[in-house]
Amino acid sequence: MHARDEAEFTEFAAIMLRRLRRTAYLMCGDWHRAEDAAQDALVKIYRRWTRIDRTQGLNSYAHQCLVTAVFDQARKPWRRERLADTEEPSAPLPDHATSVDDRLLVVQALASLPASQRACVVLRHYADLSLEQTADVLGIGVGGVKSQSSRGLARLRDLLDQTERSAP
Repeated sequence: MHARDEAEFTEFAAIMLRRLRRTAYLMCGDWHRAEDAAQDALVKIYRRWTRIDRTQGLNSYAHQCLVTAVFDQARKPWRRERLADTEEPSAPLPDHATSVDDRLLVVQALASLPASQRACVVLRHYADLSLEQTADVLGIGVGGVKSQSSRGLARLRDLLDQTERSAP
């Protein structure tokens, strides 16, 4: 790779890493897995950097790589293995700032959605991709994105309403 390409990729990675990591976190609910997925996506982009048409669609391509990385991680058998004698991690101490509490509730609600609905909701409403971009990233039709997003948002509303009603 030429020095100019290296510099362009380094600038792109510096700009996108944080955004990709946050998007991955919303998809998987684990900061460590999100970090790994973001790095895996950037490695894939780096390998293809000289062949990628950077004039358009680089953001969508980065998200496509990220979604693939998150889904691939979920399929790995070591992700499903648990030691029998380990205790479940205790719930984190709640922060007194309501915005942090609300964010945690949303992340927990997102984690309960099926992967396809979660991916559509996160890409559409967090990563701010268009219907067409989301469809391209996920490899499904625009109608599929619409229905998965609609179902995911409806389920999120239900979950958050239940949480609000059960709060003291």
